[in-house]
Amino acid sequence: MTQPKASRVILKKRTKPIATTTRKKKAGFLPERFLLDAGKGRTLLAFDKGAVVFAQGEAANSIFYIQKGKIKLTVVSEQGKEAVIAMLGAADFFGEGCLTVQPLRMATATAMSECSIMRLEKAVVLQVLHKEPAFAELLLSYMLTRTMRIEEDLVDQLFNSSEKRLARALLMMANFGKDGQPETVIPKINQETLAEMIGTTRSRVSFFMNKFRKMGFIKYNGTLEVHSSLLNVVLHD
Repeated sequence: MTQPKASRVILKKRTKPIATTTRKKKAGFLPERFLLDAGKGRTLLAFDKGAVVFAQGEAANSIFYIQKGKIKLTVVSEQGKEAVIAMLGAADFFGEGCLTVQPLRMATATAMSECSIMRLEKAVVLQVLHKEPAFAELLLSYMLTRTMRIEEDLVDQLFNSSEKRLARALLMMANFGKDGQPETVIPKINQETLAEMIGTTRSRVSFFMNKFRKMGFIKYNGTLEVHSSLLNVVLHD
């Protein structure tokens, strides 16, 4: 008796991809992107070395975020005496006083090198602070850190010698103690500005700079290179 042949099942290949219900998630608010790209109420500005970003006494209606470069904040008294109150670099804000009840600029902001800076209008910043917790957290963290730095500067001014104050200022300018790698080579800065920063005379700064150079803590020839060994001056009693 003849056996029946096994039936063959032919499988056809699919020619179309299987439909998926997975949807691409919409990216959330990113503070870093907000501070990087120009947009409504945000203007990216470029400043040459020596350019004034804003001057003491001008209307305060925006804050600034440094993408690249260094900024010096100075104050001039009614008697005409000038003092450097801050040296700021990449990822720092300045001019944030306008977010409170400060109608006029309390200081002058000057570029110490070529700078790329984001200008943010006050109204836009206030709106984002209310809507985006991530940005509010970023700005609050920065302002608290800045307040701590001001307190440290005050303690330094009250209790440390001018030699220690100069060493600390140079280390801070080179970003020692901050996140990331220190910038050992910093923009050229004159001794008069350093004297204003630490509250001493130019001749004292010159004396200590020569001392630091002879001890191998810095290289000071056209550009300024700061070595971590300069910490010995700050830590030594």
